[in-house]
Amino acid sequence: MYDIIIIGAGPSGSNLARLLGDKYKILLVDKRALSNDNNSSIPSKSCGGLLAPDAQEMLAKLGLGIPKEILVSPQLFAVRTIDIQNKIERLYQRFYINIDREKFDRWLVSLIPCNVDKKFGCLFKGLEILENKVKVTLSHNGSNIVEESRLVVGADGANSFVGKQIHNVLNPPSKYISIQQQFHDNCHQPYFTAIFDDEITDFYSWIIPKDGKILVGSALKIDDNPKEKFELFKDKLEDMGFKFGNGSNTSGAFINRPRNISQINIGNNKVVLMGEASGAISPSSAEGISYALKSSYYLYESLCIEMDGFYDRYKSKMKSIEANIALKNMKIPAMYNSTLRNIIMKTGIKSITASRELYPISSRI
Repeated sequence: MYDIIIIGAGPSGSNLARLLGDKYKILLVDKRALSNDNNSSIPSKSCGGLLAPDAQEMLAKLGLGIPKEILVSPQLFAVRTIDIQNKIERLYQRFYINIDREKFDRWLVSLIPCNVDKKFGCLFKGLEILENKVKVTLSHNGSNIVEESRLVVGADGANSFVGKQIHNVLNPPSKYISIQQQFHDNCHQPYFTAIFDDEITDFYSWIIPKDGKILVGSALKIDDNPKEKFELFKDKLEDMGFKFGNGSNTSGAFINRPRNISQINIGNNKVVLMGEASGAISPSSAEGISYALKSSYYLYESLCIEMDGFYDRYKSKMKSIEANIALKNMKIPAMYNSTLRNIIMKTGIKSITASRELYPISSRI
């Protein structure tokens, strides 16, 4: 029997397995084929692949430095903000590390101690909580496998099936779907572009350059015709002068947008949740990697001494993430209220001035 079964080998699951692998008998499960000999750079989920300053800080605290083969060009030092509704744009200095997200995940997996068992290309089917253990059913190549563990950790993202096994959410966070498509970069953009348009979404959309290509994406309400809204978004961009051509590698991912801390759920002392599975994600930017690394580190700290009493320790540590998400929610009116956003952007506060060559679209908004 395992001490811990971790469902999901994204940043939170891999980081926990890396930190605890020499102390506990661990099984790490993921539906992706994350074998080291598969170096495909095609992402399995819709992710912009940007490491924000909070994620950079957590990597530093974990003593991790990113190998150069994971980086993609260009490295980004500014956010170009376009408000279509108010017909205004600004450039703001920000610092992001631009990465290949799937290679980043594979790199984190490569750091896991060899004594950690891994089942990749394996689906989580369900669990049964018993008195002294949890039975986990997995599916591999059409056959069911049953494993047993003292503790199950759900690190399986916003649409966590592990989370659905253990609780009915009475006050669920707002649900969005991120749709993203890849195109050739005809403009050689040196910045991350954030786009606001209430007709498309009450969240935001983006354009991110990646090694001669661009990722065009939007966080869309799941019950508001997201496919049609995404096509309308691309049409609007083309009317503004962006030229995309034929797209490829369309991907999608669920996003939970917590608007209060009651929507953060870390499970119980038999089945615990972390990262996006717990609802830990920025409600203002949808940034999740920093929360994945932070929550997995908190769970590591709670388990590294002994398993008894870990849940109360983890619950206490997660309060700092809850406080951070509460602060992020305080930023939302300034970012997502059209009138306030217009006032702030018109002042030019904290914006930087760039040559007009960087703004070929301004006159067409």
